Amino acid sequence: MGFFFSSNLSSSCLVGLWITMERGVQRWVVDISGWDPSPQDFSFALSVLPSVEQPSVTRFVQMEDRKRALVSRLLQYALVNEVLAIPYDEIIIKRTLEGKPYLECGDVCADFPNFNFNASHHGDYVAIASEPLCLVGLDIVSIVIPQKETVIEFIQNFSSYFSSFEWDSIVNAGTYDDILIEFYRYWCLKEAYVKAIGSGVAYGLDRVEFHHSCWTNISVNVEGKAMNEWRFWLLELGKGHLVSIARGHPRSATESYMRTLKQAEFDEEEYHAALHLPNVRFVSRTVEQLIPVSHKDRVHRTSIS
Repeated sequence: MGFFFSSNLSSSCLVGLWITMERGVQRWVVDISGWDPSPQDFSFALSVLPSVEQPSVTRFVQMEDRKRALVSRLLQYALVNEVLAIPYDEIIIKRTLEGKPYLECGDVCADFPNFNFNASHHGDYVAIASEPLCLVGLDIVSIVIPQKETVIEFIQNFSSYFSSFEWDSIVNAGTYDDILIEFYRYWCLKEAYVKAIGSGVAYGLDRVEFHHSCWTNISVNVEGKAMNEWRFWLLELGKGHLVSIARGHPRSATESYMRTLKQAEFDEEEYHAALHLPNVRFVSRTVEQLIPVSHKDRVHRTSIS
């Protein structure tokens, strides 16, 4: 039986359903800066993934890029396994035409109308966020000072992606450091939104305009229309990294992503409850914690046989 609110439910039932939904709100992060695997250890971690997923990791030349890609996918499988109790070898993760990952879960996701997740990586961190009903988008940025050009020259390369309001806020933020940070804040939020709806990078980012009060109470206008069915958070991860989370209505999904969802329309009470679920803190995980015990045991038995 699916998870659906009804105006006829008692307040105690609503609380119980709220608690059930909260299980679907997950935020995990891995700091990969201290993970320096040997070739054997990397191959072992890679072997956790289905063979069809492995080329998406090994296609990268640089080891740092391979690490980020691998941990991103390990996070997806580990989160699905923990939240939905689906065995690793039964997890099926596919991607839309735009590259948005989604889970094929059938009746296993009955407690969550639209269980979905989004991963991101940049710099030292790889993270994942999930939601039980709302769309979720996640983006990490590492605030890197440009080396071969000035801050103004650097941000000018991206000016077409911002509205005039956002651009004025960026260039008038203060010092060059302030300008750079302001640029990354807006960029991080924009990326989280387009990733949540399942759009590719070609989406008109200049049509997505963010407003805020000292980077709280963040809201978005799309093509001038206020999107009141969305919530956003912008947080500091540490070591000069920012992370943004977007939570919004499934009806905003792109056509290809919409087809992967169980349900796009909800009554107002149900959606409001999901939209205002607590945004839980990020839980720090290690790469070791993302590898299932069953996989370790299987490899160990093979090695001694």
